[in-house]
Amino acid sequence: MNKRPVKQNNVLLQSVSAVDEKFRYLAAIVQSSEDAIIGEALDGTITSWNPAAEKMFGYTESEALSKPMSIIATPDRAEEFKEIIEEVRHGRKVERYETRRKKKNGTIVDVAVTVSPVRDDEGQLIGLSVIDRDMAIEKQASQYARSLIEASLDPLVTISPDGKITDVNEATVKVTGVSRAKLIGTDFSNYFTEPARARIGYQLVFSKGTVTDYPLTIRNIDGKLTDVLYNASVYKDVGGKVLGVFAAARDITAQKQASQYARSLIEASLDPLVTISPDGKITDVNEATTKVTGVSRERLIGADFANYFTDPEKAREGYRLVFLEGTVTDYPLTIRHVDGKLTDVLYNASVFKDVAGNVLGVFAAARDITAQRKAEAQVAEQRAREMERLVELERFQKLTVGRELKMIELKKEIEELKKRLGETL
Repeated sequence: MNKRPVKQNNVLLQSVSAVDEKFRYLAAIVQSSEDAIIGEALDGTITSWNPAAEKMFGYTESEALSKPMSIIATPDRAEEFKEIIEEVRHGRKVERYETRRKKKNGTIVDVAVTVSPVRDDEGQLIGLSVIDRDMAIEKQASQYARSLIEASLDPLVTISPDGKITDVNEATVKVTGVSRAKLIGTDFSNYFTEPARARIGYQLVFSKGTVTDYPLTIRNIDGKLTDVLYNASVYKDVGGKVLGVFAAARDITAQKQASQYARSLIEASLDPLVTISPDGKITDVNEATTKVTGVSRERLIGADFANYFTDPEKAREGYRLVFLEGTVTDYPLTIRHVDGKLTDVLYNASVFKDVAGNVLGVFAAARDITAQRKAEAQVAEQRAREMERLVELERFQKLTVGRELKMIELKKEIEELKKRLGETL
């Protein structure tokens, strides 16, 4: 008979203990908060006053308790606390209400006020919990963040979930030619040469959380175009709710011009030029390469470099040698055109690296030596003909010289015969 009540008492004690622990936890939060947290009765008197309230308003806890909230009211807002109580009585939220408060020394402070109802166990309203946040701290933080934003040379922009611009920096104003006041509230995509692509870009951020190096072209109101790469991510409130997108645009106009200049140099070369990845795939070619192979640039890129030679294995050994030694010089290969035409070349190649020194691939230039080989063959043929002629002349000379010697000997014999005949006669 006694066991059941004991168990119930234990449960009750545990419940009381849990509640007590919860109140101690909440009290610790109130005491350590940097915001002024003030308890207010429905008659407007102060029922609690945390250390942050002492620091913010200059009144100690003993000075503030049981005093009317009007002790921190500015003269022009004396009725404000009564109005707030009425708002809460009617079930309306008072959240982040910006107003002004008066300190004990008469100094005025800007605050953001949040008011929550305090109810008893039966749900009856018995008071208010007032949280005052010093706006000066927020303003300083905001000004600091603003300074960082304005110091950026990159256009920075925040975008709402419906694609509207909510804030920009001066760099954005300059690149668009539109004032900050006019930019805010307008459609982000309106300021690009491809609005649909811009729209897809920020929608991608909302769906994935981030985008990296998203290419767009900003159009200034004077018609000037600026090529940019956008890097963007979502930003959230303290509760984790996505509020919008923060996007930074890096101007790549100069980079693109440099790239186009380099491309012009590459395309101006009459020699086939190619870049090769560590796994032997073609990553870029010039027009001379498409001509010598008969294959388009689009089809060449991503294909195996070795496939376009009469001796693929030798070609494969060649680029591997570059990765191994850093360079190769006058490496002989023969390119096969799709129509079967063969082009003898000498490849000179070296590795290229990123800024950190990591090898990215091989850059190879092929010098067409078909004409040279043809000329060499012609010279060799000419020399062979000349050698044959020389041998023939030498043989003729030997034959001629031999005949002359025989004639001389014959003449001598005739003379001797004449002489002997004369003596006989």
